[in-house]
Amino acid sequence: MNKTTTPETQTAVRHLESVDTIAVDDIEDPAARAIARRTALRDRHAQSLIKLMEQRRDLRGVHKLADFVDDAIRWTA
Repeated sequence: MNKTTTPETQTAVRHLESVDTIAVDDIEDPAARAIARRTALRDRHAQSLIKLMEQRRDLRGVHKLADFVDDAIRWTA
């Protein structure tokens, strides 16, 4: 299994902020509502992926897209 990062570069604790909830039901425009729903879903999935990768370090290197998202979130924090 190829690892994308070394244990030395991984941070011990990541500070995850809760994702702002968008009042999707308050949006009247159907296209804007769909975009808001998709954005909220993407943010929830990214946050869940980061939590999973933090809890299960053995998953590192299993899926390249998951590693990419994990690295991207870490570097923007």
